[in-house]
Amino acid sequence: MIVTVAVVTDSTAYFPDGFAERSGVRQVPLHVLVDDTHWLDGLQFGSEALVAALARRASVTTSRPTPEEFEAVYTEAIRAGADTVMSVHLSRALSGTWDSARIAAKNVGAERVRVVDSRTTGMGLGFAALAAAAVAAGGGDLNAVCDTATRVGARSRVFFSVDSLDYLRRGGRIGHATAMLGTALSVKPLLHVDSGRVVPLEKVRTGTRARARLVELVEQAAGPSPCALAVHHLGAAERAAGLVEQLRSRVPTVSECLVSEVGAAIGAHAGPGMLGVVVLPGGINERLAVD
Repeated sequence: MIVTVAVVTDSTAYFPDGFAERSGVRQVPLHVLVDDTHWLDGLQFGSEALVAALARRASVTTSRPTPEEFEAVYTEAIRAGADTVMSVHLSRALSGTWDSARIAAKNVGAERVRVVDSRTTGMGLGFAALAAAAVAAGGGDLNAVCDTATRVGARSRVFFSVDSLDYLRRGGRIGHATAMLGTALSVKPLLHVDSGRVVPLEKVRTGTRARARLVELVEQAAGPSPCALAVHHLGAAERAAGLVEQLRSRVPTVSECLVSEVGAAIGAHAGPGMLGVVVLPGGINERLAVD
């Protein structure tokens, strides 16, 4: 069966391997500049290369995909049989990606392509894209697919801890004064995505306490109903695995917890050692948890 609404997102969803392909979700990569070399996030430049680049103190910056890159993906989806395209992206408060997609949509035709601001990132964005793709696969029209992406993005909660606020300060995601405070006190900052922006949430003294507090925050956000979870990390696979074990024991309504390592679009701003949890109360379709 040909799905009449194609779903497009960007590389900051950081799906576990194979998830996007199996769900029929197309991804457009952000750009990464390492010193003077240009790469595509996730395709040409992965997490291991990012950790190595940050360790040698290389300059790592990211930028939005071009409108022409989005337009090529939209056109390909329509040529493949889709009548319309729903394109959902990381918060426009964090990146110009949404704006590039909007320009491309205007070029293709507003009646064919609609762009949604998920107001989140990571698997908050990923869950929105997966839920939208499920609705599209079930025969939903463009309005239903867009509404699903918007609602799921709004329901997701994103919490993360970083070893240092310096990377977020360098990338302009938080203020210099906040970064200096975290460094001066040698604390492990906890942050979250609020109204589409990365906002400091709490400060704790140790990495162990930071992970314990992440679990508490997820437990509170999940509530008693089935929920979908995803754990992100950068260069911290063992700590991520330990966090998954804690989450499984404390949030029994989760049937499976997805795990993926972030790339440059998030990791260059969060830094090595970053741990994050995305919780989607009610699960992907508000009735079933991820299975």
